[in-house]
Amino acid sequence: MFIKLLRLRRKNFISTLLSLLTVYVLLLVCVKYSYISEPLPKPLPTSAVLDFQTFHRYNINCLAIYDMDPVEVGKSLIIRRKAAVEDSDEDLVNLTSSCPSFLKSRGYDDVFVSEEEAAFPLAFSLVVHKSAWTVERLIRAVYSSANVYCIHYDQKSPADFISAMLGLARCLPNVFIVSRQETVYYAGISRLRADLNCLSDLLGSQVRWKYVINLCGQDFPLRSNIELVRELKKLNSTNMLETCRPSGSKKQRFTFYHELRNVSFEYQKLPVRTQRLMPPPPHGIEMFTGNAYFVLSREFIAFMNSSMVVKDFLAWSEDTYSPDEHFWATLVRLPGVPGEVPRSWPDITDLMSKTRLVKWEYLEVSLYPLCTGTHIRSVCIFGAAEMRWLLNYGHWFANKVDSKVDPVLIQCLEEKLDEKQKLYQSEAFLT
Repeated sequence: MFIKLLRLRRKNFISTLLSLLTVYVLLLVCVKYSYISEPLPKPLPTSAVLDFQTFHRYNINCLAIYDMDPVEVGKSLIIRRKAAVEDSDEDLVNLTSSCPSFLKSRGYDDVFVSEEEAAFPLAFSLVVHKSAWTVERLIRAVYSSANVYCIHYDQKSPADFISAMLGLARCLPNVFIVSRQETVYYAGISRLRADLNCLSDLLGSQVRWKYVINLCGQDFPLRSNIELVRELKKLNSTNMLETCRPSGSKKQRFTFYHELRNVSFEYQKLPVRTQRLMPPPPHGIEMFTGNAYFVLSREFIAFMNSSMVVKDFLAWSEDTYSPDEHFWATLVRLPGVPGEVPRSWPDITDLMSKTRLVKWEYLEVSLYPLCTGTHIRSVCIFGAAEMRWLLNYGHWFANKVDSKVDPVLIQCLEEKLDEKQKLYQSEAFLT
């Protein structure tokens, strides 16, 4: 089955790569010879933008972008090269100071919830630290009044960002701030604890959600809420996430003690490997690795919250590197857990799990088409020319997106998701 999947991926990849190469060639011709004669659309002023339900700030044809029309993709490239007009965190603070104005301007009052969605509520854990409007647009893209959303902001976050998150929680009754915030450091236990704090609060919510999905500030959905509901129903109480046998290099992350130390670059503090060997995992746990992102059932979270085995494993993981990248992947393999992935089963890679679509720079060309945005720490920040590939690859969320890198992509994804949500809901209504 895995071989067939790879063959299908290769076939889709070759087709997408040829399309992208065609676009690139045409873009070069268009830019060099100025064949794109249509003047660049000017961004609307912020005051006008806030009158729209979504930020349709740029005069761009998203259907043409999806169809990889070279002229329209060329326009998006020119827009991207200009200085992006960013709304500040303070703007969101000011808008949420009047909840009726915020709800109306962003269209929350108009979000229709089908019976199907109401009967299958979802929970979201959002661990975020910057770019308040990006967080709001992420919530808006998967918003349903039937769902519940927990926000964990980093205690190191700027004051305006924190105020904006508090404003979202004040204006949206099913959005709340986690009861316990962590000061989050990259690859440290604090990143894992941030999600755990939200999961604990979500279990106590009055909303009887079926599944929980964790997100970060640079994620963006590739499926509308009703599509997510239908996909999750198919899981039939099982869990979905990456879980693989660790490579030799990843074993080093939990073979040696790591200490959180000051570093001189952007992370401020980072777990650094020592020469001290770690004891083996408690309770004879067999280790698996994956990534920090998951789709987990309510039954699994309830089990985890009350299990001494899980508590002991969490305590043991405190001195490891990036524990969130082995914690969940290992727990779903524990015998007898709700939605168990048996240890005898093959690896579930990030290509097989639909939780998150990440494009690694060193796997481009061999597994993915080229990144049309830019890279940060070997991860692609997607560009508008990848919209069709993103929506058709089969995953549910994309990582990473950034309006400073490509504002057109986010605008077009919002438009596409809104269109699909209304289409699926109308079909459900007629049925």
